[in-house]
Amino acid sequence: MIKIRTKLLIYFATILLLILVLFFVNEKSNQKVIALNDENVEHLFLLNEITQKTNETFQSLQIYVYEPLPANLAAFQQDKKKLLELKKKFTENEKPGIHKENYLHMMISFLEQANQTVEEVRRHDIQKYSLTLHEAEITSGYIHEETLALINNELTSYQELSLLMDGKIQNTQKMGTAILFSIILLSILFALWFSNGITRTIRRLTLAAQEISTGRYTGVDVVVSRKDELWFLTKTFNEMKKNILESVSEIEEKARMAQLLKEMELKSLQNQINPHFLFNTLNTISKISYIEGAERTSDLISSVSALLRYNIGQLDRQTLLKDEVKIVKEYFFIQKTRFGDRVEFIENIDSNCLSTPLPCLTLQPIIENAFIHGIEAMDEGAKIELHIYQDQDRVCIDVKDNGVGMDQETIDRLLGKRKKDVLSLSQNSSGHSTGIGMKNVMERLKLFDKDSRFDISSTVGKGTKVSIQLTKIEGKGEPM
Repeated sequence: MIKIRTKLLIYFATILLLILVLFFVNEKSNQKVIALNDENVEHLFLLNEITQKTNETFQSLQIYVYEPLPANLAAFQQDKKKLLELKKKFTENEKPGIHKENYLHMMISFLEQANQTVEEVRRHDIQKYSLTLHEAEITSGYIHEETLALINNELTSYQELSLLMDGKIQNTQKMGTAILFSIILLSILFALWFSNGITRTIRRLTLAAQEISTGRYTGVDVVVSRKDELWFLTKTFNEMKKNILESVSEIEEKARMAQLLKEMELKSLQNQINPHFLFNTLNTISKISYIEGAERTSDLISSVSALLRYNIGQLDRQTLLKDEVKIVKEYFFIQKTRFGDRVEFIENIDSNCLSTPLPCLTLQPIIENAFIHGIEAMDEGAKIELHIYQDQDRVCIDVKDNGVGMDQETIDRLLGKRKKDVLSLSQNSSGHSTGIGMKNVMERLKLFDKDSRFDISSTVGKGTKVSIQLTKIEGKGEPM
């Protein structure tokens, strides 16, 4: 992830580097022009200095000829030494060519003629030193003329070179100006692109936040292509929206279940008519039946009393599987008394599983549903089976019947897979003693144990199997 601060530093470093490169190129060009100009000027100064020193040497020679004194000879030797130094400097700096060779020959000739003149003066040969002095004067004039010619040529060449250098300088300035404007233009474009990327992301986050503030949590997630702080902020915002949506859904689910429990309690209250009076009356009838010798009638009344007492309790209470099995057996007894040999109840229960906790009224609604919708209309051979067993760390409960069965659409409706189905107790189910549907059992199981499983498998005409899987937890149920 490249941070925004890093991007800005890279941007400013790039701009600074381009400006430094432009300054460096311009500076090198200026230095080259200055060096070339200095070289030409130095060359002209050297030629001029050679001419002057040649004249000074000739003058000191002429003075020595007229007055051959040691002081005059020393002055001549000093001027000649300086001229030799200038000749050496000219030899080293001047480019090879005909003009250089001719100029050097004239300087050598002048120096030889000057030396010859000195020798002739020492010999007191007036005729010879007059001749060599005259020749030295003529050579000095040639040097002067040649210097003027060289300077004139140099100035002519320098003028052409100066025009070329002026053009080059102008081109360099134009190129530098173009590069500078390009840098400014690219900087503006980058600034617009960079700021637009930031403001666009902030605008998207703002619109998404406004949607959330109005209660719409299902909008499309904000997407950012560049990975920087805004990308991390956007990712966190999307996760926050997702968490809020999950929290809202959970709150709505809890509110729905609270409403469901209120409806159940209301329905339970509507079915209660002075329960203590009803229990006392049933107990009295049961004792009278026992005294009169109607023991089966007494047992039937006791089962009904126990069933009613268990059903009108608090629906959100926790109980044990053994209490649920006990109430189911009471229900079996009542239905067996009603239908006799038309129906058969089969139990296969592992006693090690009976201490498992679960919500109150879990098994009875399933048994009722199997009886009323599955086998009640059968004239004979009806069968309901209850199997409770342990599978590793799970307690499995299977309720089977050989009744009419159901199609897949009905199964999906019972399992709540169709969105149009709404969980409610407002629909009446004739024949139910609890008034609690299968979907209610599933919802309460999910609230009690998130890892619980509820499944229905059925074949039309062959029967239905309802399977429940609970996490095996040793617990204590509330007393009945």
